Amino acid sequence: MPRGARADAAYPGGQTVSIVLPYAPGGAPDVLAQVLTQGLSARLGGTFVMEHKPGASTTLAARHVARAKPDGNTLLMGTVVTFTTAPYALREPGYDAVKDFAHITMISDTQFLLVAHPRWRSLEEVLAAARQRPGQLSFATWGVGTTAHLMMVDLMARTGTELLHVPYSGSPPALTDTIAGRADLMFSTFAPARPHVEAGRLKALAIPSPARSPVLPDVPTMDELGQKEFVSSGWFTLSAPAGTPPAILSRLEKAATEAFAAPEARARLDSLGLVPARPGPEALMERLTREAALNQRLIKAAGIKPE
Repeated sequence: MPRGARADAAYPGGQTVSIVLPYAPGGAPDVLAQVLTQGLSARLGGTFVMEHKPGASTTLAARHVARAKPDGNTLLMGTVVTFTTAPYALREPGYDAVKDFAHITMISDTQFLLVAHPRWRSLEEVLAAARQRPGQLSFATWGVGTTAHLMMVDLMARTGTELLHVPYSGSPPALTDTIAGRADLMFSTFAPARPHVEAGRLKALAIPSPARSPVLPDVPTMDELGQKEFVSSGWFTLSAPAGTPPAILSRLEKAATEAFAAPEARARLDSLGLVPARPGPEALMERLTREAALNQRLIKAAGIKPE
């Protein structure tokens, strides 16, 4: 057996492996990363640790990993923004989403909810009011070119409506102002919106998923409300620098898939709206390619100029 094959088979060989997160500590990404680091450590040995590098629409973390030595000791927990939005919304993202990475597997989908201030009882009611008062109803997001922004661009194009975009510096202030009624509605990730929906502080109008959520079963899908094939989610990947040996990638893929299939992991993730994604590099690349093309069109439709 070649010497390199023996070394790769022994990976990580007692080394410390950094999994770089593009967000600050806290929230659903940290829970995902905990499942990932603990699952990989248990199955592969070595020590897998989280390393937070937030900033620049997730591109700071992506650049760091893209430029790291391709030995399997620096990995990226990438996102839909990292690979299908930021490369087109930013003039110089600092990496190529395909050429600079060896994409290992998708690890999770993140469900969204379309939520509104409780004065709105249904999506139909919001759209009717928006048609009567173009540009007067508002929607909140956590920034220009984010998934929440592009989903609303898509919804406005589908329904012939015009709403005012109010971007915030993050999801918490956007949710706060929607609860307060200073914004009418927003697409939010599932976990932070759910307690406000259950407490009646927000009205969940729809979920852009293929099926209703078992946690909030009364919330209709966008498809059920007449928005055919309106399905969108955030997602997270495990990716490595391009050039990482295939044997290492294969070991990581197998271990990560097993970690996220474990019953104890699913129990932690289901309540956060984090659902299983189809594993493997082929499925990841198919989705990355398809959604990058869609988001390029939506970015253009939104009039977003690369910064």
